[in-house]
Amino acid sequence: MSRLPFEFMLALRYLRPKRTFVSAITLISIVGVLLGVAVLIIVIAVMSGFDQQLREKILGFNAHLRIEDSDVPLHDYERLMELVAAHPFVRGVAPYVEGQVMIKTQPEVGSPRYIVPLVRGVDPRFEPRISRLLDSLWAGTNDLRGYSLLVGRQLAANLGLRLGDTVAIYAVRQFEKWDSARKQGEEEAPVADDYTVRGIFEVGFHEFDYAYLVTSLANAQDFFDLHNEAHGLMVALRDPDQAPLAKAELQADLGGRYVIRTWMEENSTILDALVVEKQMMFYLLFFITIVAAFGICSGLITFVVQKTREIGTLKAIGASAGQVMALFLGQSLVVGVLGVTAGLGLGLLAVAYRNDFLSFMRRVTGFDLFPAQIYYFNELPALILPQDLAVICGGSLIICVLAGLIPAWNAGRLKPVEALRHE
Repeated sequence: MSRLPFEFMLALRYLRPKRTFVSAITLISIVGVLLGVAVLIIVIAVMSGFDQQLREKILGFNAHLRIEDSDVPLHDYERLMELVAAHPFVRGVAPYVEGQVMIKTQPEVGSPRYIVPLVRGVDPRFEPRISRLLDSLWAGTNDLRGYSLLVGRQLAANLGLRLGDTVAIYAVRQFEKWDSARKQGEEEAPVADDYTVRGIFEVGFHEFDYAYLVTSLANAQDFFDLHNEAHGLMVALRDPDQAPLAKAELQADLGGRYVIRTWMEENSTILDALVVEKQMMFYLLFFITIVAAFGICSGLITFVVQKTREIGTLKAIGASAGQVMALFLGQSLVVGVLGVTAGLGLGLLAVAYRNDFLSFMRRVTGFDLFPAQIYYFNELPALILPQDLAVICGGSLIICVLAGLIPAWNAGRLKPVEALRHE
């Protein structure tokens, strides 16, 4: 004797594969739930991966807080560093100089190329405390002594630069002096400084790898005629999520003269866009499961019509309306469990082999489905969160059960005499 309730036993019996129209609808419903759950898991995992990887890449190159003077460069940045470093939220502080320069390649063969990237001047003594920049080398060394330069990997590939190559860098101050001399009738052409590529870095974020040069703080100060000044301080916190609170406390300690910006504020546009896109994709893709639920509902309605006499017999021998409803709700539950379980497995499998699939499609079609210059990542990121899986699988299962509510209610309210007279 089976210990299962008879309603569930009958539900399983009626779901046995048969060559009927109802069986085909049931199979289609299971496949619909499977696809809905799998697609939801894949898309939400990718969106969560984008969010996590974006935060990691941003924080690997930029610090959690930036502190700048409201009007001029920081004259006393060393004293300010000591004040900021003493704050309990702060893990590390480093000065920086950042701005645009023009570089000219000096190839042995062919024409030189020009580009206007951003250059960042860093102090190797303090930079490891606030970012992973100097540790993100793809090739070469991070030694910035003398006229040395680190170049982003994408920028190096675009310009054809290799380790040991020399580039000419035109600083802003040189163009300003040239423009001033030209207005006074003097012809003084700007003279470039030659720098050697000592290292090529790759932080994994296309915008940084393509648009940045890194040199010593002293060299960058010369570019912008800053003497012993800095454009600002970068601050690393013990907990990046505490950036707003740390900003408020530091602002109170330092006064209104200084402008403090958090990493969330600097990247708010793209971070907020990811949150909105993830929520919208979640709601829109849930409609796939709802469409599959209509298949479950239509299949059960047809099944109720076919089994009207059997329902009458059950009620005649003492089955209650609730037991008859439980029978059909059990069928929708089984369909939901099968579809959700299969969808969960397919979704996890697809997430695990996502980059292998993209590589295969790139080889077969010659088309890059995930170009780094658009999405800023070299590989498709993904992050599976247990809470996302719980919401997707639990929500899909509830929708499947609710889809059988109307046919189950109709079956439960059938009167035995009318059901037994059914032809």
